Amino acid sequence: MHLPRRPWLPQLDYQVWILAAGRLLSQVGTGFTLFYAPIFFVNQVGLSATAVGIGLGSASLSGIVGRILGGSLADAPAWGRRRTLLLSAAISAIASLVLAAADNFAVFTAGNLIQGLGVGFYWPATEAVVADLTQAQERNEAYAVTRLADNVGLGLGVVLGGLLIQVTGAYRALFCIDAMSFGVFFGVIYRGIRETHQFTQQTRSVVKGWAIALRDRRMMIYALVNVLFTTYLAQIDSTMPLYLKNFVQDSQGFAATTISALLTWHLALAVLLQLPVARLLNRVSRPQALVLSALFWAGGFCLIWVTGVVASGALAWAALGLGVLAIATVAYTPAASSLVADLAPVSLRGVYLSINSLCWAVGYMIGPPLGGLALDQPRPLADSFWLALALSVGVAVLILLYLNRLLAGKLRT
Repeated sequence: MHLPRRPWLPQLDYQVWILAAGRLLSQVGTGFTLFYAPIFFVNQVGLSATAVGIGLGSASLSGIVGRILGGSLADAPAWGRRRTLLLSAAISAIASLVLAAADNFAVFTAGNLIQGLGVGFYWPATEAVVADLTQAQERNEAYAVTRLADNVGLGLGVVLGGLLIQVTGAYRALFCIDAMSFGVFFGVIYRGIRETHQFTQQTRSVVKGWAIALRDRRMMIYALVNVLFTTYLAQIDSTMPLYLKNFVQDSQGFAATTISALLTWHLALAVLLQLPVARLLNRVSRPQALVLSALFWAGGFCLIWVTGVVASGALAWAALGLGVLAIATVAYTPAASSLVADLAPVSLRGVYLSINSLCWAVGYMIGPPLGGLALDQPRPLADSFWLALALSVGVAVLILLYLNRLLAGKLRT
């Protein structure tokens, strides 16, 4: 069943739109806590910045476990996609309530460990649902719709969370609202999404499924380049704000409000371009779309390098660089998920998409420490980090071109 035709909207199964609406609502809650949790636990609870960093980092560790289990459960007849999503929402709601009550390092870390587990269960299952409900030619736009919902919800949450803090100063209420948003997401899935995968007697065991996926040459080649892409993404969240604060304009740096405006511009442009870019990239193969994304990453990183070394006009260069990186991001995300869905046997979509999600976990484990190490170096080494990232894109392009030939059948597998 598809929604009534609208020329400006992709023609997708109505459940994709229901899932996108649920994701938007849950991301509003995530936006409430995303930027404000470190401030609250350092400035009001009294934890050290190092302790907060360790606690937040623990979510990545449990997230890896969650992604492995989540992909396995999504493919298991006893669970499936729908139940895994419901489990994810319930665990995430509990995590938010634990964080709302946290007043010491142990409880704070426990909340983050639970949160990482919930996120890990979520991603393979939600990506598998989209793959199940779409044909190959629809997937770029379907994944673009769900990513668009994520970005809109996250942006709204950041803005509304900031307003709530400004008016009331009630940081703990943010975590309670986050828990409520996951409760709403649970209800949306429970009422609006049926099990999307038809299990058969040929459904493989969990161990055999993972063995097949890990022996898939095409998937492993893709996973290698995907870690590079997610390492690039991590630079925007972690390294970029610090670089803009401490290194531009002869090390005077941009004001916090300017950095916030630049990141808002980046997010807004990603929202506006997500669907048009996904539709445009339907004309090329998935690896070719990722090559185009890689070239935009290289261009964006070069522009950020220019931002740090120019004597004047740094703000304009930064805005241009973050604009190019927004295009790189929206070209990457739907094409990457679509490629994995195309590679995966129907019965193993959860496992394959779990590997895709694990690449994000690895990239976000590598990216922040790598960027932090680079920014601890004296100039011009710190500035050259962005040029090094741009040069590394050449490796990604070569791998993608090889993968494109492999998928086109020009090489024997």
